[in-house]
Amino acid sequence: MSARELVVLGTASQVPTRHRNHNGYLLRWDGEGILFDPGEGTQRQMLLAGVAAHDINRICITHFHGDHSLGVAGVIQRINLDRVPHPVTAHFPASGERFFGRLRYSTAYHERARIVERPVGGEGEVLVEGPPFTLEARLLSHPVEAYGYRLTEPDGHRMLPERLAAYGIGGADIGRLQRDGALEVAGHGTVALGQVSEARRGQRFAFVMDTRMCEGVHALAEGCDLLVIESTFLDEAADIAEEHGHLTAGQAGRVAAEAGVRHLVLTHFSQRYAEPADFERQARAAGFDGELTIARDLDRIPFPKRI
Repeated sequence: MSARELVVLGTASQVPTRHRNHNGYLLRWDGEGILFDPGEGTQRQMLLAGVAAHDINRICITHFHGDHSLGVAGVIQRINLDRVPHPVTAHFPASGERFFGRLRYSTAYHERARIVERPVGGEGEVLVEGPPFTLEARLLSHPVEAYGYRLTEPDGHRMLPERLAAYGIGGADIGRLQRDGALEVAGHGTVALGQVSEARRGQRFAFVMDTRMCEGVHALAEGCDLLVIESTFLDEAADIAEEHGHLTAGQAGRVAAEAGVRHLVLTHFSQRYAEPADFERQARAAGFDGELTIARDLDRIPFPKRI
């Protein structure tokens, strides 16, 4: 199993279909699991996808429309039923705190797990400051307050075996050099980390749901290795998309192309469309030439390999 992957639990928009459940996406990032926008039916989709309540460390809700949040009640009750031992932090727009409270306590159950509420209340708010990653929220443009989320890994170093060998550095000394930044080596004096390594860019992920085109969309997408973004409508319905606060396939493709995204995942499809190939065609026509996935329920999408 990939240490970093996206597990797609649902890809519909307002109305589910026979083949598409309401939203739900689990990002596996090394040892942490972040559940985005658990819509109605997420608990069952987790079962089908092999995702356990113990896999969830964070819940990130973009906004309080039902297809993005009605699954919160079942997920939280399952976390308690399974006695998840670690705290689970929940991020959501502060303006919708009353909705989260109603979902969290929608029915009676025994609270046996710790749910930490951490509302999002400002533009560009840093929710987690790494390492191992930084998680930030950006304001989007939708009829209700909505935020997208961006996860950034700190830049690091890639060790160069031939340079290590030239300085006679091996075994546990490599770890000490990475930890301390320098190492005393017989016959070579002080060897700095930069002498035996090269910069390794940290990986970047963004999750962009219901929104019109706005500054936040571009800021979230910039330089992403993996971008999950809504494309509710095809370009022919651009006026409807603008009116209701959504993106089209062409707009999503253009954003990804301009931002230098490596792998684009389109999702959140209106029930009016049955042919996913049209979304790919329009995203390509808008200029995106990287890896592209038209998301399907229960897909497992690995992170791109490091450059």
